[in-house]
Amino acid sequence: MAKQNVAEQFVDILARAGVRRLYGVVGDSLNPVVDAVRRNAAIDWIHVRHEESAAFAAGAEAQITGKLAACAGSCGPGNLHLINGLYDAHRSMAPVLALASHIPSSEIGLGYFQETHPDQLFRECSHYSELISTPKQMPRLLQTAIQHAVGQRGVSVVSLPGDIAAEPAPERAAELALVTSRPSVRPGDAEVDALVRMIDEADKVTLFCGSGTADAHAEVMEFAGKIKSPVGHALRGKEWIQYDNPYDVGMSGLLGYGAAYEATHECDLLILLGTDFPYNAFLPDDVRIVQIDVRPEVLGRRSRLDLAVWGDVRETLRCLVPRVRTKENRRFLDRMLKKHADALEGVVKAYTRKVDKHIPIHPEYVAAVLDEVADEDAVFTVDTGMCNVWAARYISPNGRRRVIGSFSHGSMANALPMAIGAQFTDRRRQVVSMSGDGGFAMLMGDFLTLVQYDLPVKVVLFNNSALSMVELEMLVAGLPSYGTTNTNPDFAAVARACGAFGLRVEKPKQLAGALRDAFAHRGPALVDIVTDPNALSIPPKISGDMVTGFALSASKMVLDGGVGRMVQMARSNLRNIPRP
Repeated sequence: MAKQNVAEQFVDILARAGVRRLYGVVGDSLNPVVDAVRRNAAIDWIHVRHEESAAFAAGAEAQITGKLAACAGSCGPGNLHLINGLYDAHRSMAPVLALASHIPSSEIGLGYFQETHPDQLFRECSHYSELISTPKQMPRLLQTAIQHAVGQRGVSVVSLPGDIAAEPAPERAAELALVTSRPSVRPGDAEVDALVRMIDEADKVTLFCGSGTADAHAEVMEFAGKIKSPVGHALRGKEWIQYDNPYDVGMSGLLGYGAAYEATHECDLLILLGTDFPYNAFLPDDVRIVQIDVRPEVLGRRSRLDLAVWGDVRETLRCLVPRVRTKENRRFLDRMLKKHADALEGVVKAYTRKVDKHIPIHPEYVAAVLDEVADEDAVFTVDTGMCNVWAARYISPNGRRRVIGSFSHGSMANALPMAIGAQFTDRRRQVVSMSGDGGFAMLMGDFLTLVQYDLPVKVVLFNNSALSMVELEMLVAGLPSYGTTNTNPDFAAVARACGAFGLRVEKPKQLAGALRDAFAHRGPALVDIVTDPNALSIPPKISGDMVTGFALSASKMVLDGGVGRMVQMARSNLRNIPRP
């Protein structure tokens, strides 16, 4: 049997760790690795048009599957392009292994062509970033990188000079057992005892849920029912916790809706479940707060805590439910449910008023129709900006759908490349990219990746020829909008020129049919929908102070607008309130 080189060993270990695709752009320093992939039937090279897309795609794949995904960039500029997508994957807790190939090892530190220091550059967006400077470091260094990515849920980066990749791998190198899944973490007895006492002593408890409640829906519902607690959520918790939830009071934050803000401020005890909600302006400072999270480093970094609990949400709730006393008084819960329904009823008119006749088309109407037409197990990838608003308010979770976006990193242009990674995991599952015209144009080259691999991603393009969220930020700051307009082509014609299915929609009555036609198409498709750039209305009262990003520091006001099918759920929950 021929002796392996380092690149072949590298690829073999990735395959053993469950990696099935390596997203990237080829280049000279990567050639030994790409050639090793070519000769390994267990793993495919996915040629994207931009390395940033490679990192976004790998991050999305990892979020959909929960397993390790991988991307690669050639030396210097090639791997530098990975950095934005890796930041997003890292902040989304997606296990990703990035290969940053490097200049010849003998030239490092001498100002060589395309020289950078990737082992240093990626440290801020990774749990582990190291350089392989000799073949003897293989395979232990790569195995260590994989275990960092999987065990700590984030990015690991391995820098590998091209000449080292082509050298023979060390003989009889120890190949350690790979850790490819995470254990469950139960909190200590002392913390459980303390939390049980706090819950039993409180009259009014509110649960506020984040992405850490994934796979804990049943436990959260049982717990809320036993202690008669309203349940609110952050944006990243929406897909896991809003559906089949008779205790739902909506979402907090600037993109929020309903009574989540009131429920978190009017309780005696607020329990933060698996959330690192970054906007402390929307968190109370005068109630008792408990935070439960599997990541000890995030405990207490957003608000003062009365108790920090280190553990999985599901395992912690399984410890709590048998021990806490059942609360009989549900007046607080019922009052919050009523406030939530009233709040949704108050804004729903903004959505229902002649939207099916309004030209340019209301983006709210587009999102609502998309929610109705899309599959019940669809994956939605969502561009940062106003698409976040429409997804948060109109895409209805049901336990089978997924909604992913750059919700923590806040990058533009994430939806299309994330859709690539999501679609590769299952070609039969419907994947919908909710793209803004600004974000789509930024990485539009990777629409060609859909065509090249015949990926049946459906791009639903909200085309208002503007960077609307930036315009909102300027308006809130008292500035006139400037530099926010886009001169766009007919994107449907561009899609057709690329060899894909493309339709342009300018009238509301064309919308549902166009979406159905695109979704019925077997290959990639784009629906270019001309939407109203003035659809966003500003709340009548806004604080002058603003935190960078989406949060207003001293205001609970949120964007006005409709809420789609959520109002029906709120009405249904109201019917469950016992009548005297």
